[in-house]
Amino acid sequence: MGDGCVAGGPYDEDAVPGAVLFDRDDTLIVDVPYNGDPGRVRLMPGAREAVRLLRARGIPVGVVSNQSGIGRGLLTEADVLEVNARVDALLGRPLDVWVHCPHTPQDGCGCRKPAPGLVLEAARRLGVPPDRCVVIGDIGADMGAARAAGARGVLVPTTRTLPAEVASAPDVCRDLLGAVRHVLGRPSTVRRPV
Repeated sequence: MGDGCVAGGPYDEDAVPGAVLFDRDDTLIVDVPYNGDPGRVRLMPGAREAVRLLRARGIPVGVVSNQSGIGRGLLTEADVLEVNARVDALLGRPLDVWVHCPHTPQDGCGCRKPAPGLVLEAARRLGVPPDRCVVIGDIGADMGAARAAGARGVLVPTTRTLPAEVASAPDVCRDLLGAVRHVLGRPSTVRRPV
């Protein structure tokens, strides 16, 4: 397990993804609940290098993120956009697409993960078929959204990831950089027993 990943498949290991879509909080940046302050944004370890590797291969990179703080009245749309702009600045240049859901879980929308709406919208904006996208996230809702959209999911667990989410994830990697190396097909990975 040179990249710290366990693969579940099935998928074409030789296929380069058409796009990689990250969850934002606790995947690309350290989660600060309902953060509207760009000054509190910190990249997760390996985030800059992970995005750099994808860009070096010409793979579009985006974010799909639930931002229920908007629907709860704790954040404004402008707050979320300012935080996203700070992430872009820390990464060195803007990501190719940002898509977020402003709804609360009770709203029953089609965009809030684990529904497929965010992934489908990001894929549409990038001009990439959803089944050529990879979603990298830290919880089961990220994997559910990937599955519902027909995309591939890679879980990077954190302390808040539930054991059942790890057990049911298609691919699991111990860190973000390992997940991107895994998606790019290097180094080789260990397949989960079928």
